[in-house]
Amino acid sequence: MNAELPPGLALAWGVQPAQRRGPKPGLSVEQIVATGIEFGDRAGFEAISLQKIAAQFGVTTNAMYRYVRSKDELIVLVHDKALGAPPELPAGWRAAGTAWVHALVDRYGERPWLLDVPIRGAPITPNVMRWAEVMLQAFAETPLSQHDALGCLMLLDGFARNYANLARQLGANNDVPVQAEQVGAFLVPRLIEGNYPMLVSLYTNAEYNDGLDDDLEFGLTRTLDGIEVLIKAA
Repeated sequence: MNAELPPGLALAWGVQPAQRRGPKPGLSVEQIVATGIEFGDRAGFEAISLQKIAAQFGVTTNAMYRYVRSKDELIVLVHDKALGAPPELPAGWRAAGTAWVHALVDRYGERPWLLDVPIRGAPITPNVMRWAEVMLQAFAETPLSQHDALGCLMLLDGFARNYANLARQLGANNDVPVQAEQVGAFLVPRLIEGNYPMLVSLYTNAEYNDGLDDDLEFGLTRTLDGIEVLIKAA
């Protein structure tokens, strides 16, 4: 039956395959997953592979299939374990949503490679589903329908993911900042000549730069404001 389930689902919920005959396994799924997380933390998502983990333990890649069925299964397990459990949220949907987004952004900041894990559908593993559960419980105190609550959850998740991904890319950018004096001196006369009045105004008022500044709070507040309108309408 487990073979018919999506990769990693049974193992993520602690359902082990039937023990094969032969020597007692020398490894465990937990060890393999922990090693996969170490590789991700050290060298990024692309470093997580059955071959590299096998080499770490001094076994063949084929030996790994005694524990996980495929790389897809490995990634599902590694992602759920590395994401971990969500924090306890404060009372009130708005305070809960703020804390939830901040916690998710922080988790992506600690492990940016989680952003590279492919999304293949709705959450089905324990920790990923727990993140959804705690926020849906916060929305349950509002008059939102289950459908709309789930939509708001996806909106917050998408905002957190997009912000974290932008923060990662800007953090890895070694180019000259947009607000650098030399760049401004070069661009402003060309923006004036090319009829970019709004950007000229932003530049001259030092409002146009490549930092995130208060973008997290600004975007999150606007997102929560929109959800509040939906709740009041409900």
